[in-house]
Amino acid sequence: MNTFSPGAMIRFGWETFTKRPWFFIGVFLIISILSSGGSFRTNDSADVTSGAVALFVVVAAVLAVIQVLAKMGSIHLVLKAHDSAESATFGDLWAPHPFWKFVGGSILVGIIVIVGFILVIVPGIIWALRYLFVPYLIIERKLAPFAALKESARITYGYKWQLLGLLGLIVLINILGAVLLLVGLLVSIPVSSLAMVHAYRTLSAGAGTQTA
Repeated sequence: MNTFSPGAMIRFGWETFTKRPWFFIGVFLIISILSSGGSFRTNDSADVTSGAVALFVVVAAVLAVIQVLAKMGSIHLVLKAHDSAESATFGDLWAPHPFWKFVGGSILVGIIVIVGFILVIVPGIIWALRYLFVPYLIIERKLAPFAALKESARITYGYKWQLLGLLGLIVLINILGAVLLLVGLLVSIPVSSLAMVHAYRTLSAGAGTQTA
């Protein structure tokens, strides 16, 4: 079984972050702005026109697309930064392909996890861990959604507790970041993202002989 330690994943994230801290902070700020997308609301009055509703729908759709592209870009960038922090650039945030595979995979994972939580919580947690790396597999290997589900289940097989421990550490780190007047999030979130991509790469590298 491949060596996998939650602490080692966090340590890698921190060491990579410290190589180019201002770059990763800048990336986090860009992703945060794109992901928030602002808010668009119609007037609270009862006489909302059909034009206003149509505009709301269009803007909401555009913001949703921007948020998906921001997520895709962030994964693409940390994948590159994992191999060489020095070679990653802001241009790596533009990674629009494969857009529909990414959307389809995200929807499938969301449905599976929601159904799991409906089935007394525990299955939802297990399935969330099992399919944790679907987005990474779609971005890096361009896998179709169902193929990404199968591959994520394969590479995470036998590592559920370690992954749960890693997510627990990530939550604690980001809580500490939020406590520090939110400024700490400028560090904790990039470190968490780099730790997660290292987990993906570590399990992918050692999963060659594993079976689902």
